[in-house]
Amino acid sequence: MAKNTQHEVEQFLYQQAEFLDGKHWQPYIDLFTQDGVYWMPPEPSYQTWEGQVAIFAEDKNLMTVRMKRLLHPDAWSQRPLWETNHVVSNVIIEKQTRDEIVVRSRFHMLELRRDDVRHFAGAYRHELRKTKNGYRIKLQRVDMANAQAAYEYVLQAWV
Repeated sequence: MAKNTQHEVEQFLYQQAEFLDGKHWQPYIDLFTQDGVYWMPPEPSYQTWEGQVAIFAEDKNLMTVRMKRLLHPDAWSQRPLWETNHVVSNVIIEKQTRDEIVVRSRFHMLELRRDDVRHFAGAYRHELRKTKNGYRIKLQRVDMANAQAAYEYVLQAWV
């Protein structure tokens, strides 16, 4: 694996986090391939989202629906004072072919909503496809360390 590839993959993941923290929803969604999926299983033993319960299992169409809900002027849950801060680290390229890369990483996300702070942490697994426009996400799997925790309210946006 070329050192340059490691750096490019890390920069891609950092840019993805920046889009989320900046609430740049469309550029975030555009990081996915046309058939890309964002998936958060309820526990790490799940092997597929198809026919299974999931916290999130969204293609680009469902991500666009979520984005429109987040941007709707009557989305009271998004006002006031709602922020996130993502930290991505421990980026490891597991497998690489000419056109695809499988990447594992760790994350920590802080969510501030009004006066409440919540912490989410866990592992990402990205299946990235190389395109003429750079990397695109074929699959983003999010395994939260605290997925089974009791929360007063649900996740509104992507982790």
